[in-house]
Amino acid sequence: MEAMFREISQGIALALEAISVLMIAIGAVEALAKILLPLLRNDATQGRRRAAWLGLARWLLLGLEFMLAADIVRTAIAPTWDDIGMLAAIALIRTFLNFFLERDLENAAREGTPAEAAEATR
Repeated sequence: MEAMFREISQGIALALEAISVLMIAIGAVEALAKILLPLLRNDATQGRRRAAWLGLARWLLLGLEFMLAADIVRTAIAPTWDDIGMLAAIALIRTFLNFFLERDLENAAREGTPAEAAEATR
């Protein structure tokens, strides 16, 4: 029975990791489009880079959450102490990344225009 749950949890973890990679890829493509399309149209404005960074940061945050969920699912069935230690280290690193990305997004929302603030908090 435990082996079956382990196999199911591995499949779920793999699916969560795939979703995470997809989200980060979407964010990277979106950020690249926000930077390159205005340059190709000779419409380079100052706020384009910042808007691209804010959009990418939101996608990264979401991707990191799914990666952490995958790690938790992977170690949920009969973990060893090594598994628990690795999960704790991974969770700590990703929590710090999330904290600093969220703080930067909040700062950018406070410093930006009302339209940028609304976009950053979405």
